[in-house]
Amino acid sequence: MKAHELRDLTLTELEARLNDEIEALTNYRFNKSVAGQIENPARIKNTKREIARLKMIINEKLGAE
Repeated sequence: MKAHELRDLTLTELEARLNDEIEALTNYRFNKSVAGQIENPARIKNTKREIARLKMIINEKLGAE
C-alpha cells in the first residue's frame, strides 16, 4: 500500500496492519532459516519497508494529536 493510502486509515487500523506485517516478517525469517530458502527473497525487503512506512505514519498521527 502506498503512503498516501495508509494516511487515510485510522490509528487502530494502522497498528493492526503493523502487527500483521511484523508477523509476516517473522514467518519469512523462520521459513528462510528452516528451509534455507524462500520462494521470493525480495518479500523480506519489501516487508521491512512496509513496517518502516507504517511506523512513520503512526508517529506522524501521534505527533499531530
